[in-house]
Amino acid sequence: MTRVVLLHGAATTARVWDPLLPLLPAYDVLAPDRPRTGDLARELAWLAPLVEGAWVVGMSGGATLGLGLAASAVPLAGAVLHEPAVGSLAPTLLTPALEAFDSGGTAAFGAALYGPSWTPEMAGGASDAVTAAELAMFRSFEPGPAPAVPVVVTYGGRSPMVRRLAAEALRDTYGYAVRPLPGAGHFVACDTPDLLAALVHELVPVAGAPSGH
Repeated sequence: MTRVVLLHGAATTARVWDPLLPLLPAYDVLAPDRPRTGDLARELAWLAPLVEGAWVVGMSGGATLGLGLAASAVPLAGAVLHEPAVGSLAPTLLTPALEAFDSGGTAAFGAALYGPSWTPEMAGGASDAVTAAELAMFRSFEPGPAPAVPVVVTYGGRSPMVRRLAAEALRDTYGYAVRPLPGAGHFVACDTPDLLAALVHELVPVAGAPSGH
C-alpha cells in the first residue's frame, strides 16, 4: 500500500487527523505525534525516517514542515500541503495568530488560528513555552524551490485572502503547484476532511491500482 504520513501543526497532536483517517482506507496511513521541539533541524531529522518514500500530507505547521522535508535530501514520493507558512513571501501571514498568543497564550492562539472547532484539549497539554518555540520556528521558516517530486500547496476558499496570496507566492517564486479547496478553511482536517480526502485520492496513487483510481 502507498504510505501517507500526516503531519500536524502547532497546538495540535496527531489526534487532529482522526476525522480524516476513515476516509483513506486504501492507504497505509501514519499520523505521528511530533516531538514539538521548536527546532526545525531536529523536527525534520525526527520525521525523515518516517516519510522516506512516502507521500506527506500536512496542515498548517505540518504543511510548513512538509515544505522543509521537500527541500531536504529526504526522498519523498510527493506531498499535499495545506496553508503552510512561507516566510518573507507573506510576512504578515501569522500576525493574527501571533497577536492572539501574546494576548492569551496557547488557548487564544489555537482558537484564532483554527477557529471554533479547535478546543484546548487538542493541544495535547502543550505549554505556552512549547507553543512559543513552535511559533518561533514556523515564523522563521523560509521556503525554497519546488523539488522534482509532485508537491501541491492548497489554500481554503473560506480562509483569509492572505492564505491564497501566500500559496500563489510559492507558485510564482518557487514553482509550486497550487490548488484551491473551495469550501475549506484553515482547519481542513477537522472541519472538511472530505475535501482533503478527495484531493488525496486524486493525487496520491494507490499501490497496485491503475492510474486515475
